[in-house]
Amino acid sequence: MTHASHLRPRLGIGLFMLALFSCGGQHDVAMPRRVATWASAQQDYNELLPGALPLRGPLTLTHVTVRQIAHLSLGGTDVRIKLSNLFGTTPTTFSAISAALSVGGSTIDPATAHAVTFAGAPELTLAAGAEAWSDPIAWPVVDHADLAVSFYLPTDAAVGSVHLIAQQSQYIAAGNAVTATTLDGAEVTTSTYWLAAVDVVADAQAKVVVAFGDSLTDGVESTVDANRRWPNDLDTRLHAQPAATPISVVNTGIGGNRWLNDFIGPNGSGRFAREVLAASGVTHTVIWLGINDIGVPVYVPAQVVTAEQITAAIANAASAAQDHGVRVCVATLTPFSGAFYYTDENEAKRQAVNAWIRGNSSFSVVDFDLAARDPANPTALLPAFDSGDHLHLTDLGYQHLADTLDLGFFAP
Repeated sequence: MTHASHLRPRLGIGLFMLALFSCGGQHDVAMPRRVATWASAQQDYNELLPGALPLRGPLTLTHVTVRQIAHLSLGGTDVRIKLSNLFGTTPTTFSAISAALSVGGSTIDPATAHAVTFAGAPELTLAAGAEAWSDPIAWPVVDHADLAVSFYLPTDAAVGSVHLIAQQSQYIAAGNAVTATTLDGAEVTTSTYWLAAVDVVADAQAKVVVAFGDSLTDGVESTVDANRRWPNDLDTRLHAQPAATPISVVNTGIGGNRWLNDFIGPNGSGRFAREVLAASGVTHTVIWLGINDIGVPVYVPAQVVTAEQITAAIANAASAAQDHGVRVCVATLTPFSGAFYYTDENEAKRQAVNAWIRGNSSFSVVDFDLAARDPANPTALLPAFDSGDHLHLTDLGYQHLADTLDLGFFAP
């Protein structure tokens, strides 16, 4: 196995349409439908910031088993798994693909292991730029199950499609160890490779909420392996409601992401349709993106954007979602005084973007700015919510944001 040392340090709505049929000529019965239950937004491992040196060298994995944990939201049946080579430049072959329940670390419950096939075959070769859904696995999984997806890479596999900051321990072991209960001696990384999504068949009335954003949605500085990103906290809160309609919350945040320029990740305007509108069964989205559009140009002056360009991008995404029948909530940008790219000019842009969001009646609004800021210093995070870099939040801060969302938005 060859690897980089950083491994230890992220139109169609895609709905499975409701089939309605007459029951005795008196009632219509809605059939179950396919819904997203986990997602990992894809980015290019080898992307470059214009004018900058590469962040990392190329990574090739050879003759290794990769086991990755996906913390599901909503349970269901007929599990499908999506593998992606979207940003790959060469074909990638996966063999001996398996899914099982994780019992912690790299350990699975072998009694739950299921072979995963693609078009009936036990091996999949994805061309550069290709993605594929597995065949459905006849397997009921419960809410908040930890699914371990394992595959063997029998040939050189140049990593292209990745989610760099997963806040989840993933495992890489020598040889074909897909059936091993525990991957002893495995390399541990907090990035996710090639694994893009999981969906299930669930109740016909089930809702799917897609959280769309940057590192703050990705959960940077939240506790690794604890599922304490704000979308996880919202998911827990929604599932705790008595007699709640089945609902899934999936996370498509990418640390460093921006609306208008690539790096980190494909730009938000370009990826919104793929990550949000094409999510299986999507009904709602919470959009929280823009702080990096404001801040990153401190280091890349050629990419300076205006507040008006940011709000236009938000408006376009919200309109596209609404055109597809998806309900939209937009979050205000949280304080970042003291952060590495804070300037008074950037703060003025943040205030302008937030004023536009608060004054917009075409979508729902959640005021994360008000929820997270220090009342004694409104341009800064409340100290208890500040992870220490003055931009990202603590587990407590992310929880508070999830608690701020009005559950009535998800009721219709």
